[in-house]
Amino acid sequence: MVYAIVKAGGRQEKVSVGSILVVDKMAGEAGDKVELEPIMLVDGDKITTAADGISAKVTAEIVRDEKGPKITIVKYKNKTGYRKRQGHRQKLTRLKVTGIK
Repeated sequence: MVYAIVKAGGRQEKVSVGSILVVDKMAGEAGDKVELEPIMLVDGDKITTAADGISAKVTAEIVRDEKGPKITIVKYKNKTGYRKRQGHRQKLTRLKVTGIK
């Protein structure tokens, strides 16, 4: 089984061909191809790290743009009447890994 550890959206993700992952917003439209930076590649018993020099490339296709769950931020100061409510939804991109070469 071949899989790779890639750096995507500020995190490290374990991916194989056909896997779906959700990362922070990336530039591009649905159907565009993107290349992810591999940190480690595992091919059966052979393990290659970035320090050893990985010649492999991990390609993925943008499936769609999404938004994360709603987060509510509440600020309150006692005895002053200060209240503030704010919401946030993180922009995300869903990717499907198409190849590890």
